Amino acid sequence: MKPVEEYILKQSEPFKSIIMHLQILIETNFAEVDLQFKWKMPFYYLNEKPFCYLNPSKKKGYVDVVFYTNSELQKFNEFVISDKRKVVKSLRYKEVSDIDAEVLVSVLAEAYQQTTKGFFGK
Repeated sequence: MKPVEEYILKQSEPFKSIIMHLQILIETNFAEVDLQFKWKMPFYYLNEKPFCYLNPSKKKGYVDVVFYTNSELQKFNEFVISDKRKVVKSLRYKEVSDIDAEVLVSVLAEAYQQTTKGFFGK
């Protein structure tokens, strides 16, 4: 078993269910993604560029889908959380039922179009 799979399966509920649901949506809609275990989190790359990562915050009770963008998105920006972060933003889920597939896929696709190969535009 890969370290990232082991990590996901060891999560407590509802984090495990949220992450697994997000994993299905991401991998179904972005077939070329590569799921890796980076910085002790599930981290997706797409065409060798950082795509997004899944960050469960047990203290705060949610899973963040974190992606790279330093500008506002054209569609569904009202769902995007920046928390005063300049380079990364996220969609936040406390329950599986909070996940709107259309919003998730649209936001990730748009944010991906704004990224470069490296983290800070390098």
